[in-house]
Amino acid sequence: MKFKAHETFAIRKGWLNKGIRNVINNPEVFVSKTENPMDVLGIGSNMVKSLRYWMQATGITAEPNYGHRTQTLTEIGRIIYENDPYFEEIGSLWLVHYNLACNVDLATSWYIFFNEFNQNEFTLNDFYSKVRKYVYMISPDKIPSERAIDDDFKCIINTYVSRFKLHPEKINPEDNIESPLAELDLIELVSVNKGERVFRKNSPNINSIPLLILLAVIVDNAKGKKEIKISSLQKDVCNVGKIYNLDTITLFEALYRLEKMGYIKVIRTAGLDVIRLEMDMSALDCISAYYDNL
Repeated sequence: MKFKAHETFAIRKGWLNKGIRNVINNPEVFVSKTENPMDVLGIGSNMVKSLRYWMQATGITAEPNYGHRTQTLTEIGRIIYENDPYFEEIGSLWLVHYNLACNVDLATSWYIFFNEFNQNEFTLNDFYSKVRKYVYMISPDKIPSERAIDDDFKCIINTYVSRFKLHPEKINPEDNIESPLAELDLIELVSVNKGERVFRKNSPNINSIPLLILLAVIVDNAKGKKEIKISSLQKDVCNVGKIYNLDTITLFEALYRLEKMGYIKVIRTAGLDVIRLEMDMSALDCISAYYDNL
């Protein structure tokens, strides 16, 4: 488990592209002893640490746990770089979010927020209590500090809520500090009561999620199975219901659209509520097909 590894900086627009380009040019860019990473990347020292973290937490790059800590592109990182290096396609952002929200080792608070924290409307205190309970059940000697949880919560909010909505009076529209994942509209600010902010998890419009990206997540979680319970899609950790905040109506709309495309069969007869995968495609195949169809 890891908390507060982002140096309080949420992902910023342009960062992932900057990171990919420089990792390709020099896998040692974040640890180079011959070139100053701050000069190469054009950001401050804490931002360098933050970007190095985000590249791994979002599944774009991988770095060994020991030895020479160089970064290399993952398969998903390579596919995105070859098809959408500037992260202009919404499907790339949904992929990045999926990797981040499932990364229990590097982005523990993100994992808890999307998979274990079931409140639709919530405050910082609600999230603080859930993180402490979750960690206590798994490893009671590793409960993070109040400051670490607070910083992670603020970073989650800054990742998914536009800064213009959070601080309209303070933000200059020309500032390049917005998180690209705010476009997913997964969280919104509901109210502010006596200084306490109340937020809500949004169920996105199904038209905003490319169906082949949704299918990639389903296939990735199927682990080779051809039939999957619809309740598993809705309720299992790291599956589409949890990760993408899908309510039942939105999920079924997506499934019936995938059925019309010939990728799955929805079976709701004889007491069954399952889908059957009708194609022989891996998650990476689905992702590649998404980019091929753009």
